[in-house]
Amino acid sequence: MRISLIALSSALALSACATVPAYTPYPATPEAVGPQPLAASIPSDLPRGAAPSHYRIHIVPDIANLTFAGRGSIELEVFEPIDALVLHANDLEISEAWLYNHAGGTRSDFKQAFDAEKQTVSFSDGTTIQPGRYRFDTVYTGTINQQANGLFALDYPDKRTGEPTRSLFTQFEAPDARRFAPMFDEPSYKATFDLSADVPANMMAVGNMPVKSEEPMGALKRVTFDTSPKMSSYLLFFALGDFERITDTAADGTVTGIVSPAGSGEQARYALESLTPLNGWFNDYFGVDYPLPKLDNVAAPGSSQFFGAMENWGSILTFESILLFDPANSTASTKQSIYAVQAHEVAHQWFGNIVTMAWWDDLWLNEGFASWMETKTTARFNPDWYPLLGRVGARESAMRLDAFPTTHPVIQEIRTVEQTNQAFDQITYSKGEAVISMFEAFAGEDVWRDGIRRYMARHQYGNTVSEDLWRAVEEAGATGLVDVARDFTTKAGIPLVTLNSATCSGGKTTLAVSQGEYRRGDWSGVTEAAPDWRIPLLISIDGAAPQRRVFGEQSATYTLDGCGTVELNAGQLGYFRTLYPAAEQAKLAASMRRQEPIDQLGMIADAQALGIGGYQGYAPALDLLAAMPVDANPVVLQTTAGDWGGYHGLLKSGGQDAAAAKLAGLIRARFRPVLNSLGYEPSPDETIPESNLRSTLLGIMAAAGDESVQAEASRRFALLASNPAALDGPLKSRWLGIVASKATPEQWELLLKLASESTNTAEQRTYYNLLGAAEDEALARRTLQLALSGEVPLTVAAQLAGSVAQSNGDLAANFVLDNRATIDALVDNSGRSGFYARLFYGARDPATIARIEAYRDSLSPDAQRPVNQALDAIAERQAGQPRAIAEVAAWVMAQ
Repeated sequence: MRISLIALSSALALSACATVPAYTPYPATPEAVGPQPLAASIPSDLPRGAAPSHYRIHIVPDIANLTFAGRGSIELEVFEPIDALVLHANDLEISEAWLYNHAGGTRSDFKQAFDAEKQTVSFSDGTTIQPGRYRFDTVYTGTINQQANGLFALDYPDKRTGEPTRSLFTQFEAPDARRFAPMFDEPSYKATFDLSADVPANMMAVGNMPVKSEEPMGALKRVTFDTSPKMSSYLLFFALGDFERITDTAADGTVTGIVSPAGSGEQARYALESLTPLNGWFNDYFGVDYPLPKLDNVAAPGSSQFFGAMENWGSILTFESILLFDPANSTASTKQSIYAVQAHEVAHQWFGNIVTMAWWDDLWLNEGFASWMETKTTARFNPDWYPLLGRVGARESAMRLDAFPTTHPVIQEIRTVEQTNQAFDQITYSKGEAVISMFEAFAGEDVWRDGIRRYMARHQYGNTVSEDLWRAVEEAGATGLVDVARDFTTKAGIPLVTLNSATCSGGKTTLAVSQGEYRRGDWSGVTEAAPDWRIPLLISIDGAAPQRRVFGEQSATYTLDGCGTVELNAGQLGYFRTLYPAAEQAKLAASMRRQEPIDQLGMIADAQALGIGGYQGYAPALDLLAAMPVDANPVVLQTTAGDWGGYHGLLKSGGQDAAAAKLAGLIRARFRPVLNSLGYEPSPDETIPESNLRSTLLGIMAAAGDESVQAEASRRFALLASNPAALDGPLKSRWLGIVASKATPEQWELLLKLASESTNTAEQRTYYNLLGAAEDEALARRTLQLALSGEVPLTVAAQLAGSVAQSNGDLAANFVLDNRATIDALVDNSGRSGFYARLFYGARDPATIARIEAYRDSLSPDAQRPVNQALDAIAERQAGQPRAIAEVAAWVMAQ
């Protein structure tokens, strides 16, 4: 019996019924090739006896009732006799399933058996399926989720009328295409896709490919998209809603577009202007042209606890807060985020989509490379933003995880869905970017690019492992890269290079260096010896051109031309910590003014991390900070201002009132002239780094007790009571944040009113998160209760707990543990373990920590790592903070 499909609800002013169209043959695409058996070396949840070549999927969504019906038709090949056909499926009810044999034209009806743990379904008719080509059809129904998993809905106020509106989107990475249709849902099972849908006639449907046809069906229309290239299932995409689209055409003829909620207007213009030139740049860099006729970026009005954007082929999905530029609410850094995130996702169209990792073990081949390319591309098109300086911050974010015993290699073993979800972390993204930067410097930019072109041409429309890339680059001329790359991608942890001595004689400097491992936290239970790395050093003597050495022993001696200040990681492209003796530290501090900005950032970051880890005291880092000139690069000055603010917060939390007050005075004296020069209002000719610096300084100065900044924030905030647009502009969130942290009940109520009345989802999200920034515990409790009230958007509710955790860590942690079942429903399945873990970092009460440990123990072993990482950080903070407070206070009082 053919399943009857669901009528669309009258709540959407539509009532209709449609059936899934019957199967008809599809045209082969030039990229389509016969499927091959999955290699035994590639992990899989599926038997290896069959593989797909083409999918035809048709769906009919019931938007109001959050369900959908569909039919899937898979062209596949069976390679060996099998007793059952096994596919992935999750949260689907399959009413019919049958297999057609192309050789004999026979049809078999199948029974099904689900394996919930593996998220698979086995189909069998009691006979053996012989090798050959088949078509497998299913009729099924599924759920439209309200968090970003599978096919999901986002509810938001219409930008023009404020009326409640609902749109649909898909998110399939990593294991959620199986929520959309039964399929071979693993990256190595590539196939072509035909997608069609019966949708309300007044809505826009978006897929990977352009619309091939639209057939009127009364209140509905049947939308059919062109056949996709051969791709992995997680890249399939569908969206439906009241959208508008602005377009441009790239130099290669690709139509670029920004799809956004109706009423977005010119807010999408900057994203489009940024998107269009990227195609030509990437075509040239990778040596393989973008193969699809269009490239859209689709703005989703909401948020996720798991991701901000997704690289669906031909239809990127990005949450609108990092895609649409709203002059009334967006900061200067928002423009940077729009550019960087878009560059990241467009880079994926090649590194990830044209060539895809064979299994999630090599996820970093997607994410690390896209992160590296986003920085490289931003530097190419926006050099005045100084984006390469951001590589120091990315390296540090990776090292904060990589120093603990709960770390993992860049290439990691993944065998479960939960492990896959956890793989999207800073090791994969930021360490991936850091080591790739190091590898590019090792190979040289031209050789590196030539190697990537070889790799891309050799493996397009296929799947790879990391070794395929290293060998392609080594073939291009980077001798020795394979060994270096293996060390930094298969071994976890951070090398520590120690300069034991530096002796100058006859115009040459002789260096004695040794290597170990930089560690933080409790490694007492780890018996494994510290690994040895082949470390590419770039050594500069007194600012001269760096000289390369590959340091692969426990200790070595190098003699180099020149005498003076020694820097072992010139340019900060090496992924390692550097420990200098006191005399060399003093030289570095004395030379700070003439150092390159990236070296200034890197040396301070290293010194601070070495102080935290107990490898040296805090004084060397503070000396370097104090030596930083106030006319430094604005990105450097912004970062170091944040460092000073962090030390001030440390002293306040540690009860060192006198030292905190003195440091606050030093901060005000140091940065008031800089802030006076910038002024409180943006100027038309200032750069984005200058705008960002002003915003940071306003926050730092307010926290340091600058009365004029505090008064100005209060004055501006008061204007909102009569004029909700009073603070519109790039500093809006900064002025609001200054007030929100010390909010009175009346100010908190005003923020709540502004949030509930806003029709701008990005603005609304900002207001709600600021409610949680209040340090007052009573207001923090009200914010947490609001999260469960049903009065806030579902994708924002859980984030309220995250905002409270910044100032009231124990309160937020206990709240989510007390309300775990309810909170679970507010968080994406993919992001749940990481969401809880991020909330726990602020816990300080031993009773709360004990509850976190009990929560950890209740999880399956493969879900525990993020919580263990939080517990490691908490334990280290408890053990090390008294020393940190004492040493920083002593340094401050000595000034």
